[in-house]
Amino acid sequence: MTDTILIVEDEQRLASLLADYLKAAGYEVHQVGDGTGVAEVVRIEPPALILLDLMLPGKDGLTVCREVRAVSDVPIIMTTARVEEIDRLLGLELGADDYVCKPYSPREVVARVKAVLRRGAGRRKPAGSGPLRLDDDRLLVTADGRDITLTAVEFALLKTLYEASGRIFSRDRLMDRIYRDHRIVSDRTIDSHVKKLRRRLDELLPGRELIHSVYGVGYRYEDRSGTASGTPS
Repeated sequence: MTDTILIVEDEQRLASLLADYLKAAGYEVHQVGDGTGVAEVVRIEPPALILLDLMLPGKDGLTVCREVRAVSDVPIIMTTARVEEIDRLLGLELGADDYVCKPYSPREVVARVKAVLRRGAGRRKPAGSGPLRLDDDRLLVTADGRDITLTAVEFALLKTLYEASGRIFSRDRLMDRIYRDHRIVSDRTIDSHVKKLRRRLDELLPGRELIHSVYGVGYRYEDRSGTASGTPS
């Protein structure tokens, strides 16, 4: 089945150029010219990936990204001429998977699309297809014939990162995922949970770093040993 790429871009010539390159690379393409209704399109006909412009009529890209993340974990690459660091970090907090800055080469965009889809392929694998196997009922994590039992918070943290392997999560986003009651906790609380979780995972896979810090942004799960990781904002 051919992957469909949703291009959300108000510059028609640029959108058409990207569409031509993506079609030549073997993808199907759907184009939308403004931000209104994108989340509904995604809910009804989920694409494999969204190329989302930051500056859009109707609704801006960050608003669209937030709305899409409320209904889907589809990979999102944001395209923008605004290169200020705050925009990049805000986009990542909302769940964007990558950025391409304008002006850009359409070939670069196609390469980024392929890379993000390769990364995301692990998310669609059945649970347990990576180095870890997660048992929600028992809060149990198994690897290489060994297992550990985590606290509810540690398990929720690991599951969030593991099932969205490669995606960067800000501390705020992790707090939203872990504390469903929206209690007020500090960034240091998340850092403390990550530190404890790393220590527990080292009992399963000694010397194998799985949870990586992204300076100034947050954390992501990535197994750099060459073994594909598990199943997803």
